[in-house]
Amino acid sequence: MAGKFKLTVACGDYEIVRALKDRTVTADGLELIMLTRMGPRERHWRMARRAEFDVCEANVGAYFMERERGAPLTAIPVFLHRRFRHGFLFVNTAAGIRAPKELIGKKIGGTNFQPASNIWMRGILEEDYALPHRQVTWVVERSEDIPFTPPKDLRIEMIAPGKKLDVMLAEGEISAMLSPELPRLFIAGDKRIVHLFPNYKEIELAYFRKTGIFPIMHVTTIKQEIVEKFPWVPTNLTQAFEEAKQIAYRHIADPRTVPLAWVRTALEEQEAVLGRDPWAYGLTPVNRKNLETVLRYTYQQGMISNMLSLDALFAETDLGDAGGSDGI
Repeated sequence: MAGKFKLTVACGDYEIVRALKDRTVTADGLELIMLTRMGPRERHWRMARRAEFDVCEANVGAYFMERERGAPLTAIPVFLHRRFRHGFLFVNTAAGIRAPKELIGKKIGGTNFQPASNIWMRGILEEDYALPHRQVTWVVERSEDIPFTPPKDLRIEMIAPGKKLDVMLAEGEISAMLSPELPRLFIAGDKRIVHLFPNYKEIELAYFRKTGIFPIMHVTTIKQEIVEKFPWVPTNLTQAFEEAKQIAYRHIADPRTVPLAWVRTALEEQEAVLGRDPWAYGLTPVNRKNLETVLRYTYQQGMISNMLSLDALFAETDLGDAGGSDGI
């Protein structure tokens, strides 16, 4: 690959990037060194604290925080991780919590305050379920990726050394837990921990039908110095991510390649609701609404002090009618 510009790309080991990882897809003019073995916590921390990678999948809220502070980063509109989050709010069965507003004045656990998953659900709980995030004590178990000073009326407590949030939830020390992943004890079958929304899939479908939002968790950041020196990189990189994603879509559409009995049925069900391209890239009107919503939540929750401009947060990658086939 002589003559190609090398970029380190740190991201999750997703099916939608597999073609980049195995080099079925290459980015024009670029040699991508794909780093996919890190978990999100390690990846986000190493980029936020040490700027170790050229390109990095990053928590969307943390990216907003970094940009407000003048970090030498921009982003391409490639959103590798999305997830509905109503199914990630758990309660202690003995607490008798039946509705989110009953958590007012209670303690809710969370790995830390900044995960995109928690930003989204705090915003949704406040807007749709009358649970103001500043009328709850947020109990966390680790430091933030981006150090920040919470507003005075925002209550955040660090748990004692040796404590675990899922154990605290099971034993009733906290009433609820909002987590990016399923709690360990819940996975193990501990009946003391249950979903607050048992029918979360139905609720998430209703949320999407009402808002059109399939929540964006992560953006793809790139060092500003690279964009300034090589302004063609964001577009070529975005095109490569798109090509890899389309290969992944074709791959999962083949029932011979996915070990699920009703994979085709699941895919048809998803397409009927979310469309043919649920992981759409670009600053489309739908994605703008998505990003503007999580930007507003990040601002309301005290992590940024100003509403930022989306166009200023992303490198220009839209070719307009110059993209695609020349037709000649």
